[in-house]
Amino acid sequence: MRIVIQRVKSAKVIIDNREYSSINNGLLCLVGFCDSDTFVDFEWATNKIKKIKIFNNSSLEHLGLDLMIVSQFTLFASLKKGNKPSWSKAASPELAEKLYNDFIQTCKNHILNPIKTGIFGADMQIDLINDGPFTLIIDTKRKE
Repeated sequence: MRIVIQRVKSAKVIIDNREYSSINNGLLCLVGFCDSDTFVDFEWATNKIKKIKIFNNSSLEHLGLDLMIVSQFTLFASLKKGNKPSWSKAASPELAEKLYNDFIQTCKNHILNPIKTGIFGADMQIDLINDGPFTLIIDTKRKE
């Protein structure tokens, strides 16, 4: 599981030219899944997201800030063999949708802050204002 974590002043998901969801100060997490992701990965990532101290030495959990989770399978793209991205390391759409929903539920079970999402597989536009900018990438298999 790979997650791009962005500290944002605001973020919104737009689908079919309509605002689907939005957050104010908090974190936007773009998440990608592979075939071997499990509940253990969800627990580790959720703990990092809620406790990471990137708000003046405080956390999302402590400050009660918003969280947005959006699926992005391209996080598992590979350019190892040429210039055309390969998606072979990404989970299949069916599995990825289940993993996405399970990850959201894990976050809701452990993070009391407001949580918003995108729609899995939808053509979405993400409108955001980065705070910093401040962006981190975590990989649950590498535990970093």
